[in-house]
Amino acid sequence: MIDYFHKTKIPLLAEVDVLVIGAGSSGCIAALAAVKNSSHSVMLVERYGFPGGSSTQMLDTFYGFFTPGSSPKKIVGGIPDLVVNELDKTNDIFLRSNTYGAGTGVNYNPERLKLVWDTLITETGVKYLLHTSLVDVISEENERGSCIFWNKSGFSKVIARRVIDASGDADYCALSGYQFEMAGENEPAQSMTTTFRMCNVDQVKFEKAGGNKMMKERMTDAFENKTHLLPRKEGSAHEMCQPGCISTVAAKVSDFNALKVDQLTKAEVEGRKQTFEYERFFRDKIPGYEDSKIIGLSHQIGVRETRRVYGEHRLTKEDCLYGKITDTSVLLCGAPIEDHRKGADGQDETYWEYIPGSGIYGVPYGTIVPKNSSMTWVVGRCFSATHDAHASCRSMAQTMSMGQAAGLAAIQSLNKDCNAIDINISLLKDELVALGQILEIPDKIANTNRTGWKNNLSSIK
Repeated sequence: MIDYFHKTKIPLLAEVDVLVIGAGSSGCIAALAAVKNSSHSVMLVERYGFPGGSSTQMLDTFYGFFTPGSSPKKIVGGIPDLVVNELDKTNDIFLRSNTYGAGTGVNYNPERLKLVWDTLITETGVKYLLHTSLVDVISEENERGSCIFWNKSGFSKVIARRVIDASGDADYCALSGYQFEMAGENEPAQSMTTTFRMCNVDQVKFEKAGGNKMMKERMTDAFENKTHLLPRKEGSAHEMCQPGCISTVAAKVSDFNALKVDQLTKAEVEGRKQTFEYERFFRDKIPGYEDSKIIGLSHQIGVRETRRVYGEHRLTKEDCLYGKITDTSVLLCGAPIEDHRKGADGQDETYWEYIPGSGIYGVPYGTIVPKNSSMTWVVGRCFSATHDAHASCRSMAQTMSMGQAAGLAAIQSLNKDCNAIDINISLLKDELVALGQILEIPDKIANTNRTGWKNNLSSIK
């Protein structure tokens, strides 16, 4: 394909200083960080018709802002706080304490979040294109990347001095020749999930009947006795910002490669099949759900891992469990290893392993820099990590923090005319702290009452 684009006249769409590919939560934050207090031009390109990636396509809860357990600490801040503050202005968030062992979740209205992302991006002057897909990368002289995109206007080319790959599948890195591990090569890839939402749920009746404990018991019974063809013994269903509605992470689709279109197609079909079997189960077996109905499925099946780029540093399980915060750490994580996988008995369940000691570890800058990179960063679920470490550090608060670090690092590399790996990490950390990022273990326990983000937590003014 590269030969074709070399020989074909492709119109130049733009020349920019920083190009961010993928407007998921990490990509949006990367663009916002790069344009903040900077005169450099920034472009954000997204293949779907709305921003947010997993945050708006399939989920409604930010995890990773807080450590789990009975003494939660807030360990993420900066531009991610700004996003939550905007949602709080319209009462489109609430806090769910220590949900399903993952820590306090910031539950939000995903439809409102689309508008929040749009507004923050467009008000900053970021060049913003939706419905635009990366199809190829051509190396240019003078350390510039030439990216070929396609949209309804046809093919076009963007030349960029710095590139942040936030595509989720490391599409730019793969096309550019950076090395990566394909999920499933060494350990089984985490399962995919089609999330769904239901309306007309009587939450009071549900809680009186035993709530989540009762639900788990009945899921296990349905699975073991095959009264309903559920793929697993457990799954989550939680209330939403919209009254009388719940959202789930219950369906499990395993043994498909999300980078092979025929297998991804089969996964989508299987995911939808499972969701309506869950609807039948909820209506038949769960008090409060008798008159409920599915009102929406995730925009696409949720993919947890595909390519994971090899970076200048590779986050490992030992890094996570050792709990060390080094001089090169640019974000913190306290999320447990949460591995959605198929067990030895063939059942799809979730494996948990918590971070010992302080329950917090630092994530080194090198995890977002592809090995031997001069002008490229990689953020989101395709960052440099082993399977186990990825299962801990893939929460959206952490991927947003990766974007925040990459955006500032890209600008520093331009200002100092240096390679991605050669930036001044101490200066980067100072800039992150100035934005509000948290890089040291907090002394205080966070107030994670149900409501009141601004009242309970430090936030950007």
